[in-house]
Amino acid sequence: MRILIAVASKHGSTSGVGDEIARVLGECGHEIVRTQPELVDSLNGFDAIVLGSAVYMTHWMDTARDFVKRFSADLRRLPVFTFSVGMSGMVNGQAADPSRVGPVLLSLEPIDNITFSGRIDSSLLSLRERSIARLGGAIEGDYRDWELVRQWAHKIDAELREHLIEPGQQS
Repeated sequence: MRILIAVASKHGSTSGVGDEIARVLGECGHEIVRTQPELVDSLNGFDAIVLGSAVYMTHWMDTARDFVKRFSADLRRLPVFTFSVGMSGMVNGQAADPSRVGPVLLSLEPIDNITFSGRIDSSLLSLRERSIARLGGAIEGDYRDWELVRQWAHKIDAELREHLIEPGQQS
């Protein structure tokens, strides 16, 4: 299968998650196109979509939300999987409530959606972002769970193999 993996990332944490998903799905035999949502001109030729975004102030990034608007009709006919990377370092180490990204995910009706914890590196943040993180109780560090990311990528592969076509077959 030819899978588009489009990821909106501001400081690289979400991009790293998208890269790992792409690596795993590629190893499973799928043809992967990994890019940023704003660089996509068409969904023609893709058999499935994985769309991910960093979450800022409980919202997906503008480029991911714009992608959903631009391709809403195509996204209703293709299998779509979504992921969010939320503020890391919360008291219990869990990402913020995934339901708060709200309307954009509800409009997609993805086959599966997951929220991963991310990374906070204060050297990459603006003064405003550092202030918000501090007020939110975020603790600097990398909280990405790479095993969970790989498990989710394998879940996507299994779902596509079970309900659609095998890699390398024509759709």
